Amino acid sequence: MPRSETSERKDVVIAAGRGLARALVRFVGARWKLLLLLFLGVGVPLVGVGALARDVWTHGGLPWDEPVLRYVHRHDTPGRTQVMRVVSAIGYGYGVVPASVLVFVALLVARRRGNALFWAVAIGGAAVLNQAAKFSFRRARPELWLSPTPEHTYSFPSAHAMGSMALVATLAVLAWPTRWRWWAIVVGGAFSLLVGFSRVYLGVHYPSDVVAGWAGALAWVLGLSQVAYGRLVKPRPRSTPAAAGPDPAPAPPSTR
Repeated sequence: MPRSETSERKDVVIAAGRGLARALVRFVGARWKLLLLLFLGVGVPLVGVGALARDVWTHGGLPWDEPVLRYVHRHDTPGRTQVMRVVSAIGYGYGVVPASVLVFVALLVARRRGNALFWAVAIGGAAVLNQAAKFSFRRARPELWLSPTPEHTYSFPSAHAMGSMALVATLAVLAWPTRWRWWAIVVGGAFSLLVGFSRVYLGVHYPSDVVAGWAGALAWVLGLSQVAYGRLVKPRPRSTPAAAGPDPAPAPPSTR
């Protein structure tokens, strides 16, 4: 008895589905390490930012925001406050911002066009994302006590935390194929953590503002690296993003 056209179409769909499933298994089997790194490096921070943003939007914050702020404030001293004010200043306008500009100029002078492009998009993009998030959520600053460094802009996410982490993460991505990567990760990571703590200590950010800034910067920089280099970190010292083209050849030495 001849088979109906519907049955034949069903068989075709089932066969195509099985073929797709086998292809997916082969793909995951061949690239599971890269997929795991992508999930951990980009997916986890993005999920964290989303969860924090949802709680800020629907509930105004997290239950542990105020308790952490009050606990830190109970341990403040004039000396610690002065140190935290210096750290906070270095963590953005008097440190991170000018350092970002200087590194960009240095990369251009060194004719590392690919690195300069990645640096500009990573650092500049993080700043744009931060401001967009601030004006989207419009979260007010904490007002639990009079801060020695009052702020009047929106709170979520922390620009200091996001800017310092974007700087550190971008350094780590570009330095990955060199021996300097661990310096960037360890020293830079400690610096970013200290900057974020200083904002909580000074009472100008909730802890969730700071965590969201860190997570957002990591997700942005590592996701950008995946787009630019095909992986979460720069694979080789001379690798360049496809859009930048190869770096110009070094200038010939002077014969004078």
